[in-house]
Amino acid sequence: MKTTFLKITALAAFVAFTSCNDKAKEAETKDAEAAAVAEETAVTFKADADNSSIMWKGFKPTGSHTGTINVKEGTVAVNNGMIESGNFTIDMGTIVVTDIPVDDEDNAKLQGHLSGPDFFDVQSHPTATFEVTGLETKDGKTMLSGNLTMKDETNNISFPVKTSVDGDTMTLRSETFTIDRSKWNVKYGSKSFFDDLGDSFINDEIELTINLVANKA
Repeated sequence: MKTTFLKITALAAFVAFTSCNDKAKEAETKDAEAAAVAEETAVTFKADADNSSIMWKGFKPTGSHTGTINVKEGTVAVNNGMIESGNFTIDMGTIVVTDIPVDDEDNAKLQGHLSGPDFFDVQSHPTATFEVTGLETKDGKTMLSGNLTMKDETNNISFPVKTSVDGDTMTLRSETFTIDRSKWNVKYGSKSFFDDLGDSFINDEIELTINLVANKA
């Protein structure tokens, strides 16, 4: 019995250690670049907002929170199965918290805080945009690059994706990656802006996983 208990304890410790240290890589981030231009032969696909989503995860010293946000609209141009250009609008007003029960008052409290002026300031900045600037193979992975604009700040990010075209439907799935929110002027609880936070800070890194479905226009 004692041996079994020790094994279980060791396994729990290993899982906890792995969870804390196996964070997703940050997307390569640099200055904005020129938008990609598709060839005339490219086929246009229109984003299916009902079947597309962005999953997010935010971290703080005492744990983390998860949620989703919706793609409002967008188009992508595809040639021979490869993305050549694209433009997407993200509806910042659809931020949802998924790790707290909907009927728990803390759910609405956190959702309101994320939407408020301290964080994404949805009233003043109701949408974010992503504009494709390129697609390349790097270290055996397909890397999608684009200009992400939030709160009037624009940075170019690159992250791994897998794409496929099946008849009139195109799907894009990203690996989980992180962005540094401070680079988009999201200041609340950030050590990048404040020196006196102690243990009350919130990590700058936000994990994102993109699931996009688009249908032939």
